[in-house]
Amino acid sequence: MAGAGAADAPEVVFAERSRLVEGVRAYGLIAAMWLRSTMAYRASFAMTAFGNFAATAFDFVAILMMFSHVDALGGYTLPEVALLYGASGTAFGLADLVLGSMDRLGRRVRDGTLDTLLVRPVPVIAQVAADRFALRRLGRITQGGLVLGYALVTLDIGWTPLKVVMIPLMLLSGAAIFAAVFVAGAAFQFFAQDASEVQNSFTYGGNTLLQYPPSIFAKDLVRGVTFVVPLAFVNWLPALYVLGRDYPLGLPDWVAFLPPVVAGLCWLLAGLAWRAGLRAYRSTGS
Repeated sequence: MAGAGAADAPEVVFAERSRLVEGVRAYGLIAAMWLRSTMAYRASFAMTAFGNFAATAFDFVAILMMFSHVDALGGYTLPEVALLYGASGTAFGLADLVLGSMDRLGRRVRDGTLDTLLVRPVPVIAQVAADRFALRRLGRITQGGLVLGYALVTLDIGWTPLKVVMIPLMLLSGAAIFAAVFVAGAAFQFFAQDASEVQNSFTYGGNTLLQYPPSIFAKDLVRGVTFVVPLAFVNWLPALYVLGRDYPLGLPDWVAFLPPVVAGLCWLLAGLAWRAGLRAYRSTGS
């Protein structure tokens, strides 16, 4: 019996891996379809992408207006806040580009169109994530990247190899954490069908929160986004390491290198939540 179980284990791993590959391939095909549709009207795409860029830029304009009246915000200078803003905005933009359509799941559950996805021989999560893939979201990534570039050029940072590595590590891990929040929020919509705003409060709201230094928030809020919903690992902890600043909760410096681990744990929990939500789904019958 034990030998049979051990023999079955590689088959289970192989099945999971092939399903993952199948899901990635399906996502690519669906996204490519929407991309071709978008590029059929290139002028419209250019205008919507620029509109997305301009709309997100207003957030940083608000920060610039604040600094026209003060020299520091919570003890942070404009370039330091720009580093936080750019890192969070770029990481969120990457997650939003890939999984931003997940917030439409509640609508599909309510109107019964999710049933059409269930009968297709493709993972449901790949279909939901790639639905209406919007390349215009590149505007958010571009705007965040420009602000991040400004911060890195302006700041007088004592660069070390670890600090250099921390920048791409922060962006990729932050995007993965935000992506896990998108999936977990979508899983919640299986149970609370009209809950897209709850999901947005953790995704779009979390992005807005992280654009500002942690020193301006209450300690309880900082603890919440560090130990409960670990959004602090998106940019606060790694960025403060790069800046050579102490974290408000007095955590050790090595915690700044945990974002990949935290991202992996977030994805594990989000995957479990998604499976539980999908198993609990009951068709509307429409």
